[in-house]
Parts: sequence; structure tokens; C-alpha cells
Amino acid sequence: MAKKTITISGLPGSGTTTVAKILAEKLEMKYVNMGEIFREMAEEMKMKLESFEKYCEEHPEIDSEIDRRQEEIMKKGNVIVEGRLSGWIAHLKKLRAFKIWLDCDEKERTRRIVEREGGEIFERKAEMKEREESEERRYRKFYGINIHDKSIYDLVIDTTSIPPEKVVEQILEKIRERREMNPYFK
Repeated sequence: MAKKTITISGLPGSGTTTVAKILAEKLEMKYVNMGEIFREMAEEMKMKLESFEKYCEEHPEIDSEIDRRQEEIMKKGNVIVEGRLSGWIAHLKKLRAFKIWLDCDEKERTRRIVEREGGEIFERKAEMKEREESEERRYRKFYGINIHDKSIYDLVIDTTSIPPEKVVEQILEKIRERREMNPYFK
């Protein structure tokens, strides 16, 4: 049996964590959150997330280490890897994976982040914008990619007005379709 790998990527607040966890449970696959690994590295360096992101803009070795870990996890298979660049890493490293991107409009993403983490909408929106711009610069500089290019994904779903359970249903339906066409998913 093939060692399946599924990547789930999207901007903050798009629902990647919730969807990945539900999907992992339904498919009885391991779940790995690359964002958590990034946050753990920030803690190890005793840096706030925002400062660590700026630090990473000048220190590509951080992203290289995350990529190395991510590639190893994906090669083992039977895993759902959630991370902003997970689909791109699978694509660039030519790893066999079903790559999913979750889209969501900015207003809804901001609302979800405020609901989850608290704070004021205008503050969270500014933080979110700063974080996304930092990541976008890093990804262009170190990988030569545009994070907004969704052409590498097997499935793109707009989660703005769809509950996570329905998103998972759409993913499972697409996987069922793929099983009929591709033995990798059998």
C-alpha cells in the first residue's frame, strides 16, 4: 500500500488546523502542524513570534531546517502535514502528495482569529497583515515562489462561508474521485 501524504495549506484563519485535525481523524492518519514547529523554534530562541519572523527573513537556515524536517515527515507517509508552505515543499521536492489550499476572505479570517485568540479586530488585522507580508518576502527571497500561486494544488476550497465539516466532506469526495483514477489513493 502506498504511503499517502496530504498537505493542507492556507493563510492564517482559513481553517487549516481545524480541517486537518478532522481529516486526520476520519482517515486515521497522523497529523503534523508545521506552524507549531515554527513556534517551538521561536520559543527555543526566546523570541516573540513577530520578532522570530523578522529574524527568519535574514536567516534562511531556519526555513531550511523546517523544510528538512517537513520533507522527512512527508517521506514517511500516512500523514497530513499542515503548513503554509507544505504544498510547495512537496511540489519543489517532487514528493508524492495530495496538496490542498484553503482560501478565505480577509474579513472572515480576521474574525476567526479574534474569536480564537481575542483582541481587537483592527489590531489582529494589522498583525495578520504584517505576518503575511513577512512570510511573502521570505518565500520570494528564499524559494522564488509566490505564495498566492495556487496552480500547484490538487484542490482549492474557499472556506469563507463553509463550516469545517463540509470542507472535510469536499476533500473526502475529491479523494474518492482520485481513488478511481489513481492507485496512489487506494
